[in-house]
Amino acid sequence: MAEIVYGSELSKELKGKLKAKIEQIVEQGGRRPCLTVFLVGDNPASLSYVTGKEKAAREVGIDGVVVRLPADISQKELEENIRRASEDDTVDGILLQLPLPAGLDDEAAIACISPAKDVDGLQPENVGRFFLGQNAFVPCTPLGIMEILKKMGCDPKGKRAVVIGRSKLVGTPVARLLTNANATVTIAHSKTENLPEVCREADILVAAVGRPKMIDSSYVKEGAFVIDVGINRVDGHLVGDVDFDDVKDIAGAITPVPKGVGPMTICMLLWNTLKAYEERK
Repeated sequence: MAEIVYGSELSKELKGKLKAKIEQIVEQGGRRPCLTVFLVGDNPASLSYVTGKEKAAREVGIDGVVVRLPADISQKELEENIRRASEDDTVDGILLQLPLPAGLDDEAAIACISPAKDVDGLQPENVGRFFLGQNAFVPCTPLGIMEILKKMGCDPKGKRAVVIGRSKLVGTPVARLLTNANATVTIAHSKTENLPEVCREADILVAAVGRPKMIDSSYVKEGAFVIDVGINRVDGHLVGDVDFDDVKDIAGAITPVPKGVGPMTICMLLWNTLKAYEERK
């Protein structure tokens, strides 16, 4: 049976280290890092995510500030709010909670975030710097995936990796991180022919396709490291893109859903906030 690696446990460990670093900064007379999150409208899922981020920030000693804006805010007003935070020296990290209400342009709003404060790694300058191999903020879920692989004892160097999904939030950046770690990477998607066969070649399989339990044992090489990024609600329960029960006896290590990749995303957001704070000193 596969080793089950819980991101919830790993995130506790990493947040403990982060808290210690921040307390040391404060003891030496420094101010606490500050993360500002913009929440537009009253989407229940977005509100839940933002509440979780605010709570996690405070747990490690980061000042978490939530700026709540009405759903009918104009694009101009939204961008002005983001620019003010970008120019505020007391703010280290900025995150715009997505999705935005209909009628608002998320890409234009994200472009207003200072690259030095873009802790979500989505601002165009950061995206470009990342893919050029320069110092940049990287999206939090891919960073969390790399930490999970490390916890699994998986060195990607020389290994075959398949990433199912090519989104700008997960699939594309995690493929780049794996390439940077010297894996041989294939990005698979809905148009990939013979997908199970392609996946069975993978020593590292990252499922970020958004289809519940799509990846069964026919997709998985024996002993593979399987990372399930999917979060799908089925009959009132959360399930991943991987059929966990079918795959766990074949994989070498696997993440569950829930308590897998999700908690690591918030954890990496907090580490990115500290990085922003330190680089702005």
